[in-house]
Amino acid sequence: MFKKVFPLSAILSLRFLGLFLVLPVISIYALELEGSTPMLVGVVVGGYALTQAIFQVPFGTMSDKIGRKPTLLVGLLIFFVGSLICAYSTDIYTLMFGRFLQGAGAIGSVITAMISDLVEEEIRGKAMAIMGGSIAMSFALAMGLGPVIGAAYGVDTLFIITAVLSILAIAILFTKVPTPPRIKHIYHGVVKTSDILKDSNLLNMIIINAMQKGLMTAAFVLIPIILTSDAFAWEKSDLYMAYLPAMVLGLIAMGPAAVFGEKYNKPKQIFLISIVLFIGAFLTMGLTTNSTMFIVGVSMFFIAFNMMEPLVQSMITKFAKVHQKGAALGISNSIAYFATFVGGTFTGLMLDISDRQTIGISIAVTATIWLLWTLRLQNPIKHSHLYLSQDSVDATKLEELEHEHIAEWYINENEKLIVIKYVTSAISKDELKAKISL
Repeated sequence: MFKKVFPLSAILSLRFLGLFLVLPVISIYALELEGSTPMLVGVVVGGYALTQAIFQVPFGTMSDKIGRKPTLLVGLLIFFVGSLICAYSTDIYTLMFGRFLQGAGAIGSVITAMISDLVEEEIRGKAMAIMGGSIAMSFALAMGLGPVIGAAYGVDTLFIITAVLSILAIAILFTKVPTPPRIKHIYHGVVKTSDILKDSNLLNMIIINAMQKGLMTAAFVLIPIILTSDAFAWEKSDLYMAYLPAMVLGLIAMGPAAVFGEKYNKPKQIFLISIVLFIGAFLTMGLTTNSTMFIVGVSMFFIAFNMMEPLVQSMITKFAKVHQKGAALGISNSIAYFATFVGGTFTGLMLDISDRQTIGISIAVTATIWLLWTLRLQNPIKHSHLYLSQDSVDATKLEELEHEHIAEWYINENEKLIVIKYVTSAISKDELKAKISL
């Protein structure tokens, strides 16, 4: 599994590393450009996410028609061009166009689909966790490097580095990523968007993903602008002193959270703890007049974000039925990207018409409502998978297969396999075989 997943995770991580590198400093950089306003700065910070939301489905559809690798190549080249435009922009509107173009190379759903092509069903959750963990690592690394490189060489250099990273991702694509097999699945039932949204656990995960990403852009509009404002009067070159300890604490928290959430099957508890930290983070950043306490708030934000990130994608795949996984991830990621755009734009608008205290309290109240809603979430039931040759199964009995502890079954036509997903503790393999054998 690792040989299949790591190259794809590396491509996605390099792309996110490029996007995240500028986040700690882009708001103060954009604020100095010609034509800039706080609201337009908010659009710049979250702008890439709007086009990500728009182009997720078209890129996924294109990958089905022309193949995953060519689609990934197109997406990475668009990202490369967008990064160069950002690097050489001299006004807020050119920078905004470059950010929109960066997001238009929306390859996240293609990589997720490719992992689904390459990785077996029962370990796909682990693959998604690896992917989520790699994104979280990119986030943490970027928070340490972005302010330092930006202060020393300029934010335009960060965008050039981003362009170089996209070329490196293309090299990995054609040297390390295997060509995925074409496997046709026949599923027991037809997927509907309404079915996904009616599932309370999936709906909760979609909301969790969206809120986490929206709060991320809100934070990165606020943090550098507030620290370099009259309230604290930090120099740009000093921003690393806020991000570095927060990054380290976030990395430390990520490991135990992933283990507790995945191995011990307690993701709900991790999500609730993270939301409480988000509430504390924005209240602290909004209300404190002490720079040390502000850094505490930044650290709380980083810890909360990194605790969530490795679990979100994995939990969506666990709650979704096999024929819903692609649609559920697509819907979730599109909504999350839209929330990323809204988070930055809303925060920029609020800076135009309000103060940081009001913003901090408003976000904390919203997160409190989110916390109460998330109490409805359930931890996923642990399932196993039984693989049987199609020739050994009575088709009539299979069609009539129903049991309260059988989550679903489907046919892998290419490999002529019957796959049954069931609760191990409640029903045995022998019982299942007896129900459908010839």
